Amino acid sequence: MATEDSTDSPRLRIVEAAIKLLEDGGPDAVSTRAVASAAGMQPPAIYRIFGDKDGLLEAVGEHGYAQFLERKQAQLDPDAPDLVEELRRGWDMVVEFGVSRPELFAVMNRTVGGGAGAAHRAGLEILHGRVRRLAAAGWLRVDEELAAQIIQATGQGAVLTWHATPADRRDPELLTVLRESMVAAVTHAEPMLTRAEPGAAAAARALRAALPEGADVLSDAEQRLLHEWLTRLVGRPGSPEVTG
Repeated sequence: MATEDSTDSPRLRIVEAAIKLLEDGGPDAVSTRAVASAAGMQPPAIYRIFGDKDGLLEAVGEHGYAQFLERKQAQLDPDAPDLVEELRRGWDMVVEFGVSRPELFAVMNRTVGGGAGAAHRAGLEILHGRVRRLAAAGWLRVDEELAAQIIQATGQGAVLTWHATPADRRDPELLTVLRESMVAAVTHAEPMLTRAEPGAAAAARALRAALPEGADVLSDAEQRLLHEWLTRLVGRPGSPEVTG
């Protein structure tokens, strides 16, 4: 008997049929009748498995995130010697996926508000891990959460702008400029911890990012207190790391 995740399951056949129709003919091509026919099934099967068309589209978005996550995990290198270049590669991969698969990318973004599932959450964990490594090495010039938001916003904005621009006016240089603007917004030109001038906020940000979870050295209360102190140092008024 086929499981829900097996390659010959009815659920997967329907989702893959819907994605093909979506990418070949756009959202209007994804009717329950057309999807059922393409999957070699009857329309009632869609309602039985997904509830309605919205449920089917949510499953399409989740499947898209799973495919995207596979590519993201294959590219991931926690020991990359050049963390800023790793950031560039990650951003480029997101944008390339969105540029090459616009209809699926749009459905994936629409399903985020409803909780796009484990694959979406795992992708965010990879992003936050990349940002944390930048912070721990002294590269980050803004708070980790803000950095992650800037990376996401510029990547999604690049894809949306690309597809909103008539094909004969699209310039690949736009993507390069947006990527480099993102890099300049979230990182220093060189790691702050190696610079001659003191940088309390940079050092605090790096130490906060490098704090081990569940360490035996400090109690839970001490860990929370230290994290609070470091957060205050990172966000202190007038810090060049914050205002830069």
